[in-house]
Amino acid sequence: MHGDYKVRNLPGRVPLSAVLITRNAAHAIEPCLASLAFADEILVVDSGSSDATRAIAERHGARVIEKDWLGFGRQKQFAVDEAKHDWVLSVDADERVSAPLAASIRAALEHPASPVYRMARCNRFLGRWLRHGEGYPDWSPRLFDRRKARWSDDPVHEKVLFAVTPATLAGDLLHESAENLEQYLAKQNRYTTLAARQLYERGASAGALRMLASPTVRFVKFYVVRLGFLDGMPGLVHIAIGCMNSFVKYAKLAELRRGA
Repeated sequence: MHGDYKVRNLPGRVPLSAVLITRNAAHAIEPCLASLAFADEILVVDSGSSDATRAIAERHGARVIEKDWLGFGRQKQFAVDEAKHDWVLSVDADERVSAPLAASIRAALEHPASPVYRMARCNRFLGRWLRHGEGYPDWSPRLFDRRKARWSDDPVHEKVLFAVTPATLAGDLLHESAENLEQYLAKQNRYTTLAARQLYERGASAGALRMLASPTVRFVKFYVVRLGFLDGMPGLVHIAIGCMNSFVKYAKLAELRRGA
């Protein structure tokens, strides 16, 4: 349990490394970096950007490392491993730490109660901050002691692995993508392909029942039970795409099985 976690022999606040992975993120990274100014180190692991990502990062005092793409999970873990400090805050280039969250992180690091902290992630979609459904609170464990947690090796839909009950931080991690709907759908298409391949390699299979049941359950859970309908048209579009992703992922898995 997180109440048993102790950090010994630390004079004052535990030092923090903020880490992120990038590729051609010049359009989004500046607000992210500005929101991380409270960290003792900012580390950017870049995979071949051809825009101004590196220059912007260095202007904000970040240490930049070049690394060929390993997949989302392994790339993020590489960044964690390269950090100077054991406590890391892992964020994406299109996210930023709100002022209340930054204050909560600083306070938590004075006397860490758990090796893992989760935070609410608030997503902006089609011009609206989603406050319900699967868009919020979207709990994300992003602040952790790397000696007690790590990123999974998943090429997509990566997650932080840990064996404790995470503590909860106040304040939101703000995810404000600059993508339009066409770009968002193109990204989802890539992600469902990677997710289907991952399931295939694990020996999973999918029939018609699963293809139909998965998006149906998802819609009821997030749009009805978790009040996604209160987010208006953006909320409806968001969950509809999520349900489509569930169907398409399993359809692609079935296609892989037929071709095996």
